[in-house]
Amino acid sequence: MNKKDRIIIALDIDKCEKSKNIIRKIDEATFFKVGLQSFIKFGNELLSLLHERNKKIFLDLKFFDIPNTVSGAIKSSIKYNPYFLTIHLLGGREMIKSAIDSANGNTNIVGVSILTSFDDDDLFSIGIKDKTESEVLRLIELGLKSGLKYFVCSGIEIEPIRKRFGYDIKLITPGIRPEWSVKGDQKRVLTPKKAIELGSDYLVIGRPIIESENPLDSFNKIISEI
Repeated sequence: MNKKDRIIIALDIDKCEKSKNIIRKIDEATFFKVGLQSFIKFGNELLSLLHERNKKIFLDLKFFDIPNTVSGAIKSSIKYNPYFLTIHLLGGREMIKSAIDSANGNTNIVGVSILTSFDDDDLFSIGIKDKTESEVLRLIELGLKSGLKYFVCSGIEIEPIRKRFGYDIKLITPGIRPEWSVKGDQKRVLTPKKAIELGSDYLVIGRPIIESENPLDSFNKIISEI
């Protein structure tokens, strides 16, 4: 895989024009992530520009509801032609299967395990007694048995996931922070180089690129590091 194809630039920005400028400035990039905030505020406009510039879209809406509702949401999202579309694995087996069936091969459904803003204490506070790694492995096993091939995980879980499930699955890793960037609100973070070495397929990177004075230079710097 080309190195630039492994970087998914997260457009976690609340201003449409700024997002558009980032897209234009980093035309070398292949993948861009559009999350809830951007999608709700100016999704059509932003997605249209990404399509015009032949970019691949990671539509990160993390669907989590009863199977019928998620099925309808997946079908409604297909019109945006996303390459990746996320669901929460905590939704359970029937919801996962419903999402895959509803996608009908028109997008790659990606299972989100535990958010990278969570740690063990956060899990305990909502009644989950397993430690983060154990819960991530359990949820990925559920996703695999339900038919998924793509998963989101933090850099810290890459190695145990690869050890247990091998390389037939694809891993997408957020919470990536180069050594020269600020950690921010992510708790389970890793550098781009280390994440690739451990076995991640795609890296989701936002602030180190989009908040940089020169986003293209930051993008290229990360490419050179991996």
